[in-house]
This record gives sequence, C-alpha cells and structure tokens, in this order.
Amino acid sequence: MPTLLHIDSSMWPSGASASRDVTATFREEWEAQHPHGTVIYRDLAVEPLPHITGGVFTAGDEDPLRATLASELEQADVVLIAAPMYNLTVPSTLKAWIDQVMIAGRTIGERPSAAGTPVVVVSSRGGSYRPGTPRDGWDFVVPYLTTLLAGYFGITEVEFIIPELTSVPKRASKPELIPLYEASRAQAHEDAVAKAKTLAARFA
Repeated sequence: MPTLLHIDSSMWPSGASASRDVTATFREEWEAQHPHGTVIYRDLAVEPLPHITGGVFTAGDEDPLRATLASELEQADVVLIAAPMYNLTVPSTLKAWIDQVMIAGRTIGERPSAAGTPVVVVSSRGGSYRPGTPRDGWDFVVPYLTTLLAGYFGITEVEFIIPELTSVPKRASKPELIPLYEASRAQAHEDAVAKAKTLAARFA
C-alpha cells in the first residue's frame, strides 16, 4: 500500500491555520482512497527539529535523526508539505527539516534517493502576490521550493496550492476583499481533493 509523508509547519493550530486545514483536506481524501495505506506525519511546530550544526552536517546519515528523516522521505510515494509564507519565505521550522534531510550522496547528489517523488505544497499567505498586485515578485516560497526540490532532490513534479488573503477576515478595513479570500479558500480545498484523488489513483 502507498505511503504519504505529511509535513505541517504552521505555528497556528488546526482551525486557525489555512495551510493545516488544506493539508488535512488532502490527507482525508488520500486516506479515503487508501484506507490501509501508511501516513508518516511530522508536525514541525509541535515537535520542531534542531537546527543543523557543523558536527551533524559532517556526520551525514550516520546521524540517527538525519538518517530517519531521509528514510521517511525515501519511503514516501507522495509528499505533502504545508509551507505557509512567513515574512516572504518558508517557516524556520520547515527550513530546519530541509537542512536536516539534505544529505550529500544520499538524498541529494548524482542519484538522489527520492528523485521523481510527487510533491504537493500548500503555501498559504496573508495577502496576494499574484502578477499585477502590489507585491508581485515578493513571493520567495514557490521559486525557492521549486528550485530546491528539482535542483537538489531530483523532484520535478511539484504542485502548489495557494490559499491567499488569509489575513483579510482579521482586517475590518478591507471588507471588499472577503469574497476573494473565501473564493481562494474554497478553491484551495477543491484543489486539495482533486490532487489527492489524482495522485492516489496512481497506486490503485
């Protein structure tokens, strides 16, 4: 049966986190398609990983934690990552996971051990960074993860689900944006269901 690696990184709990809510929708659909499959789950906010040190970096996969993280990535048939935008980029908790799991000669290098694994990234953000908006070009989550996963891990099948304007309900000054926020949220959940079904079908 297939294995899903599910990584959450939002500092907010379910119900207050758009990224968690959308990854939960994806996972629910995935598990409906594969009720006997395996889900490896890491909540990087609840159980943060240590930042990498020189000694741990040098140890590579001889370090027990790094070896475990690499193994989880290698076991996965699909990877689901919640990467909310914090200050224009990924949360530091997610960056710590990336640094730990990047092991030269194993997960990265000439023959990356998880190459070709499909990845779905849910990147929520408080505003909008679409072309034509005032913050167009300020998104460093999508280009960073796209380049990193393809260039180092050999993962070129990366799809992004982007619920945006998540801070709008908290801003009484811009009620005209609420319909756009609601539409984005609804679309994100629809996309999560659709992508989960499509990927799950590969392992029927």
